[in-house]
Amino acid sequence: MKADRLYQELKDLAEKLEVEVTEQNFRATGVNAVSGLCKVKGKSLFLIDKHKSLHRRIQILSEFLGKMPCGDIYMLPAIREHLSKYIEADSLFAQPPPVSKINSK
Repeated sequence: MKADRLYQELKDLAEKLEVEVTEQNFRATGVNAVSGLCKVKGKSLFLIDKHKSLHRRIQILSEFLGKMPCGDIYMLPAIREHLSKYIEADSLFAQPPPVSKINSK
């Protein structure tokens, strides 16, 4: 999947999670700001520095989505596979590990 399509699919997934993704010019703020999630008037916004490369924006958004509870949300298999690299062990995205059966006598 091309990088621009991947980025759009990730943004669409965030929208399904009721998080609006916006690109901002952090240089214009005069403050040392970083990309991340914030709440404004009860609305979840994920701000990304628009001066970051496309690949870095994909990585930033993927790291965020890997922490979100999106296991039950439909996404393209390629997106699910991509995000599997970013899922944290305690993420609600991940399915619980299968229970192994131990033979005891």
